[in-house]
Amino acid sequence: MNSFPHPAPPADRFGRVHTDLRVSLTDRCNLRCAYCMPAEGLDWLPRPELLTDDEVVRLVRVAVRRLGTTAVRLTGGEPLLRRGLPGLVARLHALDPVPELSLTTNGIGLARSADALREAGLSRVNVSLDTLRRERFAEITRRDRLADVLDGLRAARAAGLAPVKINAVPVRGVNDDEIADLAAFGAEHGYVTRFIESMPLDAQGAWDRDRMVTAEEILRRLGERFDLVPADRRDNAPAEEWRIAGTDAVVGVIASVTRPFCGGCDRVRLTADGQLRNCLFATEESDLRALLRGGADDAALEAAWRSSIRGKGPGHAIGGPEFRRPERPMSAIGG
Repeated sequence: MNSFPHPAPPADRFGRVHTDLRVSLTDRCNLRCAYCMPAEGLDWLPRPELLTDDEVVRLVRVAVRRLGTTAVRLTGGEPLLRRGLPGLVARLHALDPVPELSLTTNGIGLARSADALREAGLSRVNVSLDTLRRERFAEITRRDRLADVLDGLRAARAAGLAPVKINAVPVRGVNDDEIADLAAFGAEHGYVTRFIESMPLDAQGAWDRDRMVTAEEILRRLGERFDLVPADRRDNAPAEEWRIAGTDAVVGVIASVTRPFCGGCDRVRLTADGQLRNCLFATEESDLRALLRGGADDAALEAAWRSSIRGKGPGHAIGGPEFRRPERPMSAIGG
């Protein structure tokens, strides 16, 4: 493998080099988390507008062969809802060069698919989990499925998907009293627990900064129970990490709002309907699906990709007068 020359990854006008691709496979989800979407759900994308497996594979092939992409994360919505997902993962793993393949999921269905995904070439998973209490889980997600998520976490670990990471979003008055409990749960079971500041990406537009639990407060609450030792931070990684003293357990904090890491961002996102977004909070998209279906060759796709990256702004500017919410909610953008 690796028979192709290494291309120069696309860089923006601020010198950031982009090698990390997030690919949304669907905007649909089988949960209705209150901080993400209304109880009735959203108007899902019509199936003909979604990229086919062949189209996803072609765009990722362009990314790894012509744009130097080294890491591909499959997201949603809920990517496990994508029919034939292990087969798609196997096709992506067969690319040359082979990208690192990971998945972000709510964990429902993971118990049934973890072994097949690992065999297909998936390396690791991030599982969203905001509470360990059954009643609270049902209240937050509007579904009584906590047991399925916990089963999925165990199955992922048993399948050798490593590390298994838990993503938790603390919200004041909802689940912020469980921060230390979630970290302890991760430490006990060998998961990396990461806490993420809530962001204004909900479909209802109801995000309230006063209800956001900041990284500083998260660390203060963790410090009340654990002795935290700073861990080395991987280049461009969004999470600051700490080890719990006396253990191998790791906890992380992603301070997307209060300590943004835009200056080192190396990520670009492809939506389920084939739109390239150079920032999670981008207000413009590049239509790669139209190019694909219009007969564009790989050189044209590469050129459009590089042009999108060159147009990337300096940062999301949440809280500033210039900030504009993206029209799409998180479930339609992809994590």
